Amino acid sequence: MLSRQHKLLIMKIASLFSVVRGYNIPIIILAQYLSAIFILAPEKRALDILLDFNLFILVFASSLAIASGYIINSFYDSRKDLINRPNKSMLDRLVSQKTKLSVYFALNFIVALMALFVSWRVFLFFSAYIFSIWFYSHKIKKYPIIGNLTASLLAVLPFFAILLYFYIQIPFEEIENYKRQLAVIFAHAAFLFLLILIREMVKDLENLKGDLANDYKTIPIVYGEEISKKTITILTILAVIPVYLLIEIYDVGYMDIYFYSCLIVLIFFLAYLWKSNTKSQFILLHNVLKFLIVAGVFCIVLINPNVLWHGKRLLMMI
Repeated sequence: MLSRQHKLLIMKIASLFSVVRGYNIPIIILAQYLSAIFILAPEKRALDILLDFNLFILVFASSLAIASGYIINSFYDSRKDLINRPNKSMLDRLVSQKTKLSVYFALNFIVALMALFVSWRVFLFFSAYIFSIWFYSHKIKKYPIIGNLTASLLAVLPFFAILLYFYIQIPFEEIENYKRQLAVIFAHAAFLFLLILIREMVKDLENLKGDLANDYKTIPIVYGEEISKKTITILTILAVIPVYLLIEIYDVGYMDIYFYSCLIVLIFFLAYLWKSNTKSQFILLHNVLKFLIVAGVFCIVLINPNVLWHGKRLLMMI
């Protein structure tokens, strides 16, 4: 039998895991590696990318930076979350605000050291990224439109760090040869950005009571629920543009199955959005978008499934 002290320790570890959203970190790491192998540097061998130590540092540092971002976000949103997410909030409160800040600063210090190990440019990027997350959590997220845009941009920025890592090594005169590949990358990024932005706006509808009680100026509070739904509808229609480019103009292998599926799901998403007016309905819509984003990570391998087969053969030979 575990003593009361050990049970409390386990609960605090679970609480900290909840605060940093530890279940998201493996997905973030996987997304960065799959993006590097299949989208950002498809001309490189997958094994070379996996064994690239500097890339490992970049991926690990960005994951820790995102985890620290969740902590500072939880720190500033503690009162709001008591209304919006009472069950999660009670678990998160097992770790004191002081402990959260201590872990936050410790993670950022580790990120800074790791970034400095790679280069001073990477150090500057992560320093700016960490500051931007703090400024967003402290100030920007309370304002309509700019708060949603900033949250979505911060979510995709780590992928651009890896993009720069690969492309900064290419001589300037050879960049012209990578124009088509860059177009594919930015089309993927645009679709991901729009999905995350739509999700952020659905969260505003979901968290209406807590935001109102804590003086957050979100789109549904300032402009009304109908304007918020119209904005989400426009953004969902705009998401068709990068999907069209990726399916019809560029070659994404079998991943077009994922994009076709997304279009079908988004049609039902919009139909249900206009019928929704309760928190539980908005939570369902939020989870649908989260599923599309996570599914998109795993479906990246559909761009070139042969990489998985070659990897399997290589492991069998070892």
